[in-house]
Amino acid sequence: MTGVIDYTSPGPFTGLDGVDPVALEPAAADPVGICRPVRYLFIQPTDARPLGLPAPRFDSNQIRRVDELVRLLLALDPAPLTTAREPDRRVVGTCRHFATLGCALLRRNGITARPRAGFATYFEPGKAVDHWITEYLDGDRWVRVDVEHLGKDLPGRLHDLRPEDFLTGGEAWSAYRRGEVDGSRFGVVGTENWGPAEISGNALRDLAALNKIEPLPWDEWGRMTDAYAGKTGEDYDVLLDEVATVCAEDDPVSVRALYQHEDLRVPESLIR
Repeated sequence: MTGVIDYTSPGPFTGLDGVDPVALEPAAADPVGICRPVRYLFIQPTDARPLGLPAPRFDSNQIRRVDELVRLLLALDPAPLTTAREPDRRVVGTCRHFATLGCALLRRNGITARPRAGFATYFEPGKAVDHWITEYLDGDRWVRVDVEHLGKDLPGRLHDLRPEDFLTGGEAWSAYRRGEVDGSRFGVVGTENWGPAEISGNALRDLAALNKIEPLPWDEWGRMTDAYAGKTGEDYDVLLDEVATVCAEDDPVSVRALYQHEDLRVPESLIR
């Protein structure tokens, strides 16, 4: 097991092998320019339902692999990915799909990048909403980009998110444990899924993403299901404290070593 995590190369879900390279040619060389067209490639299920799409079109929401998603995109419209699709020609997905495709395109162009799981504060005042973004390395600084919403009229600085705009799962967990945030204000919009357990879930998803495994937003493993049901205790909270600390320190050796913990590692059944 090497300690180096290479964020310039694909992980199990972010490869683009076998996809027509012509379709993948970027319209711009800068990272934000590479990501910008992705906004017009996916559509959220709530936005897709009024279009009357056939039921099988919604199955793409469950796909983890970027190459499969791109093949679906090209089947609907063979134009390069830099071409904006009409809503009915977009693939149904989530913020995680936008973030992973943005990451895959950046890596394909030699840019160090990775998706992050956490919470955005610019969707609803006073709330931190479950969300995925992409970040790329600019010198020694990670720049966070909301690939899904680039160009939209939202309060956040979407091409270079500020610390107050987006918190990773680990950052949110640490803030919650320090008493700096109200855990009940963190959750999934349009659902009853709010509270500290939602923070703990995204802390684990973000650790997985740092290890180049980007789960679906509802994937559960280890003790996550018990955490959502309020059946875990202080020992699990302490483990999450360690997750938050290691992710914040961002040392690849520590990030990879902690991920080997049986309660933290994504099972092979979810890596497909």
